[in-house]
Amino acid sequence: MRLLQDAIQRGVAWTKEHRVNYLANAHRLDFETTGILLLAKDKPTLIALANQFGTEKPSKTYVALVHSSLEKEAFDVDRKLGPHPHKIGLMRVDQKQGKRAKTHFEVLERFQGYTLLKCLPLTGRTHQIRVHLQSVRLPVVADSLYGGRPLLLSTLKSDYRLKPGATEKPLIQRVALHAAGLSCEHPIKASSVTIEAPWPNDLQVAVKYLRRYAAI
Repeated sequence: MRLLQDAIQRGVAWTKEHRVNYLANAHRLDFETTGILLLAKDKPTLIALANQFGTEKPSKTYVALVHSSLEKEAFDVDRKLGPHPHKIGLMRVDQKQGKRAKTHFEVLERFQGYTLLKCLPLTGRTHQIRVHLQSVRLPVVADSLYGGRPLLLSTLKSDYRLKPGATEKPLIQRVALHAAGLSCEHPIKASSVTIEAPWPNDLQVAVKYLRRYAAI
């Protein structure tokens, strides 16, 4: 965002071509999370989108790969969240002083020791999906901040052999969370808008190997 704001201030070519003199985050992502970013090109649009996303409607869809297998098909986590008192940048469940946060989860696919989830955050708190999943002992794969471990092929494939002197790289090296879909009403046209982001390659690779070596 700093780079974009700097470009606007300097009036670089693309800002003039697209008549952009304002940009602000209407839907942002956690660091290491992939998927949809939504930017507003003027303040009234930003306010209109913020008002939409402030209602408890399932307008955002995420996909998360988590540790542990689940028997239930769907579940909700309704736990207040607040900043961690001692670790800057981290969030935690705080039922006394935290802000209301609710997420609906649905199972997309099960594996041995892992589950692929559809996540529908009904509120928009920082790290909401990640902390809610941690709170029910389902940390997101490779989410080191909240207890997620890397996904290694050696843990899935029984005859895995690493070349001498080589170091195994995880199948997915960042938080296994992807913002796959977003729906909203166009602030000007008042029509329904749906935005989708295809899965990134690393998540596709991780799921491919889970299907091959950890299918249930």
